[in-house]
Formats: sequence, C-alpha cells, structure tokens
Amino acid sequence: MSVDDALSKLLDPVSSVAQAEIITLENALGRILAEDVRSAINVPGYDNSAMDGYAINSEDCTETGVLLAVSQRIAAGQTGVPLKKGTAARIFTGAPMPPEANAVVMQELCEREGDVVTVNAVVNAGCNVRKAGEDIEKGNIVLEAGATIRPQESGLLASVGLAEVSVKRKLKVATFFTGDELVEPGRELGQGQIYNSNKYTLKGLLQTTGCEIIDLGIVPDTLEDTVEVLKKASSVADLVITSGGVSVGEEDYVRIALEQLGELKMWRIAMKPGKPVAYGNVDDAVFMGLPGNPVSVFVTFLIFARPLILKMQGAEKYRNVCTKVRAEFDWPAGKRQEYLRVRLEQGSEGAVAKLFPHQGSGVLSSTCWADGLVEVSVNQQIKTGELVNYLSF
Repeated sequence: MSVDDALSKLLDPVSSVAQAEIITLENALGRILAEDVRSAINVPGYDNSAMDGYAINSEDCTETGVLLAVSQRIAAGQTGVPLKKGTAARIFTGAPMPPEANAVVMQELCEREGDVVTVNAVVNAGCNVRKAGEDIEKGNIVLEAGATIRPQESGLLASVGLAEVSVKRKLKVATFFTGDELVEPGRELGQGQIYNSNKYTLKGLLQTTGCEIIDLGIVPDTLEDTVEVLKKASSVADLVITSGGVSVGEEDYVRIALEQLGELKMWRIAMKPGKPVAYGNVDDAVFMGLPGNPVSVFVTFLIFARPLILKMQGAEKYRNVCTKVRAEFDWPAGKRQEYLRVRLEQGSEGAVAKLFPHQGSGVLSSTCWADGLVEVSVNQQIKTGELVNYLSF
C-alpha cells in the first residue's frame, strides 16, 4: 500500500475527542481550541500613535517648515484634550490620539525649540496612526475552533481580554512495550538483552504533541500478560500505541491479543524505513502498532502517528507539509517511498539538504544528527542540485 493510501485509511475514519474543558490562558500553550473565539472589543481600542513624535492636524502641514506651538504632552496610558488649530501635541508610541488630530510626524522630522516645533515634512491624514479596530474588530472571530495555541495565539487571546479559553481535553495515549530482551537504562545488560530505547523515543515524541501519556511499562512476553495489559490500556486511553510485537511470528503476542480483544488491520506499506504498520481498535480505543527498529519507530510516528494524534485532538492542521529544498546528494530510484535523514545547511543559492552517510533503520544516531527527512517517491531518482520534498522534524 502506498503511504498516501495508508494515510487516508488511517485518518479518514477518526474524529476528535468530543469533551472540552475551560482552562486559564496561562496553561493553554499547545492546547486545541474547542470553539470559535470572538472578540468583545476592538484592538486597538482607540486611535493611537505608531511612534514617538508630534500629533498634528494634516491641514496645518501642507508644506514643509511649518511652525506649530506645542500645546500638550501625551504618553501611553494618558488622554489628551482636543487639539487646537495651529498646534501640535508631543505624543509617544501607543498613546491615544487627541481629538482633532489626524496624523503623527515622527520626531526625526521635527526640530523643537522651547514650546515651538518645526515640522520639516508634508503630512497626510492617517500618517503613523494606528486606527481603532485595525488589528481586530469587535464581534469578529479571533481564532477558529481547531487552532493550536502557540505563544502568538496566547498573546492574541490576551489582547482581547480573555483570561480563560475552552479547549479540547487532552488525548489519553497508553503505551507499553513487550519483549524479554528489553532492559531499562541504568541496569546491566544480560546476554541477548538490549536497552529499551524505543520507549524513550516514543514517549518523547508523544510529549511534543501534548498528550496525556499513560505508561504501562515493559510487559512480560506471554499471551496472558499481553491480553491483560491491552485490556487495561484500552479501558483508560483513547489511543494505544506500541512498537514491535505485531508481526506474524509465534512470539508476536500483541497481534494475537489484539485479534482476540478487538480488530486488527495490518498494512505492508511501500516505504523505507518502516514497512509494517498495524492499526485497529479495542472497544472505543484506537490501536496503532509501529515497527520495532529504532529509526522505523521515529519515522513512522512522524508520518502516521503524529497526524493521527493531532486529528484525534481536534487540531485543524494535522497533515504534514513538505517544503522544497535542494539536494546536495545523489540517490538511486527505488521501489518504495523512502524517507532519508538529512540536515539543512546554507548553500550559495539557499538551503541545501545534506545526507547522513548511514541510512540503516537501526542507526538512531542519524535522527540526532539530522533535522528533517527528504521524501523520495517510488521510482524517483535524485541528482545533486535538484529540488526535493523536505519535512522538518
């Protein structure tokens, strides 16, 4: 199955969590808005100066060298009085425009002696004035449901006076890992054992999506234990995600347990790294099984699990978006869609993608050296200097 077909089969049936909660804006970073937000005010709330200078009436400055009496001083947070004809008001950035003034002359174009200022410019109405409602008009939608609250969204919501927002509840994701060969870091390895690096890669990736993670640890390699942990995981989580144990071997108990308790769909995807991806459900919980190789876990999470999680969380933008960069390497055509670990560097004509020399699915160090993936389509050959699709981590 192609990557695009697999993504459609994975993403099309799922919907977002229905429940919402009210939280403080201070704690909303990374959360998904549950409903549209409308502004109860104009932003800015009044005409104000865009810079330090002098507020004037443009009719008084139709030629350069006009002398105006300085009649008042207005700082941010203060309010001026109506501007008399033939005068100017000393004004500072963000200060309200006084009535009868319709422009601001930047102080660099003025010369002041005592209480008289010389305006060395012809000034048009509206010059250097921020109009009320210029950013946001009262009653307009500020952010739509499904928007992810980043620092800039936090600032925007604060600018309309919101202290609390309605967001989708956090997606609950349960993880567990099977395999008698797995050992937690900090303990000594026995013969044939390996450290459980996939746990830390997978949990770290989940943390970047803002999920509530339920870690059920390492499960003994028996069918009974696997069935028990899968029952528990599906009862407390919206999504259960594992790595390995879903192939067709006699020791792949996750596959057998899932077939007993729910529904398993397993796809052989025309991609490299990461061919086998399992998908299914147990009761109301969605199940996703990633491959066991370290790089395959990392890549298939980015390509499949991350968009799935974002959509289940209610994010409006959940699909991966590639950008075009130039390749600084050659790559032969292949029969599977490949994802190469690359690092962007500055070339003479812009950003270029440099290739990590070892692209094996067990070389986890490549993901630390790289900052993204180059997507190579089936039968696509890459030559140095060609534009390629780049997906940032």
